[in-house]
Amino acid sequence: MLRLRFAALALSLAGPSLVSAQKPREHDLKLPIGGTPGALNAITDVAGVEVGHTTLISGSGKLVVGKGPVRTGVTVVHPRGKSNPDPVFGAWFTLNGNGEMTGTTWLQEGGILEGPLGITNTHSVGIVRDAILMWQVGKPGLQPWGLPVVAETYDGGLNDINGFHVTPEHVKAALDGAKGGPVQEGVVGGGTGMVCHGFKGGIGSASRVLPKEQGGYTVGVLVQCNYGGRRDLRIAGVPVGEEISDLLSCFATSDIPAGPNRRRCDQPGGNNDDASNPNHEQGSIIVIVATDAPLLPHQLQRVVKRVAVGLGRQGGFGGNGSGDIFLAFSTANARTGMAPDSSNVKMLANAIISPLFQATAWATEAAITNALLAAETTTGANDLRVYAMPRDRMLAAMKKYGRLP
Repeated sequence: MLRLRFAALALSLAGPSLVSAQKPREHDLKLPIGGTPGALNAITDVAGVEVGHTTLISGSGKLVVGKGPVRTGVTVVHPRGKSNPDPVFGAWFTLNGNGEMTGTTWLQEGGILEGPLGITNTHSVGIVRDAILMWQVGKPGLQPWGLPVVAETYDGGLNDINGFHVTPEHVKAALDGAKGGPVQEGVVGGGTGMVCHGFKGGIGSASRVLPKEQGGYTVGVLVQCNYGGRRDLRIAGVPVGEEISDLLSCFATSDIPAGPNRRRCDQPGGNNDDASNPNHEQGSIIVIVATDAPLLPHQLQRVVKRVAVGLGRQGGFGGNGSGDIFLAFSTANARTGMAPDSSNVKMLANAIISPLFQATAWATEAAITNALLAAETTTGANDLRVYAMPRDRMLAAMKKYGRLP
């Protein structure tokens, strides 16, 4: 087994690496999503925000619970950086609640987000939550108790999810290895085993900067996308999912697990995506929004709802089986969230908040697109193969509809 460690990534890998040099992203390709990206086009364009990943990839072939194959991990976001325990104002919103995000009861009640956020697979929420708490209580300046925020999406198609392969050590590696700068995307961290609109999904990030006359504020977004049917995928309004209706998930083996719509990768026909079924749903999406605009919790509640607009532009509907859960925080108003008596805070006027709504929608759409562009074709448990979105065919679709400059 090959072991690779660098920056905020700890990768356990059998076979060729699924992590490659950064591919062109939505702004590089000049996709007309809207808005002006920040310097990094990432959530880390909001000063102080740090992101860390631990990626776990090992094994191949038939699923053996407890052994693998493993295609999973954990992603963490520090709102002010790992060395700064100062809380931030925050709010959350769920478009559809077939999922989990811990710590939201107190976040809604108090409007304060304390410590880092975690994102992982459905069955590892508990271990990630506890590991964050263990990490927090050992840090100076943090209270000796906490209600960590940890969210999930389901990776049980590609990953041995019932093997519980994420450990406290993996969480701590992501927490300690987090950094600012470019955010690694695609098949990394909590997004390692995720599927988005029938293509390989995972982690994506983007940002939008308001013009100076609108305050010059930055909105950054990070997504873990694991939702949506192929036919519904839109990029900048173009029906990319309809234009690329093949490359559906398949099994790279003759020993196919029982179930409907199962096909081998070397056989034509079949349809694992089941796009003809109008009731088809798949997975969930977690979205984290950061901004440096001076917003109070009730205003962040308004901002975080606009994630649903970006998700809808991309082709998400928040179906009954989906866990679409979003959180927003503001890095403004430092040293006020946990003041011992009273604080003076700055609040943006509601009359000029609309550009932040638009930036949030644009950045969400861009972050999902970046996740799809960064992901690599992945083969996981039981040799299930999920294909990456082919960039050349996506661009051909954009050109066909006159949506490239």
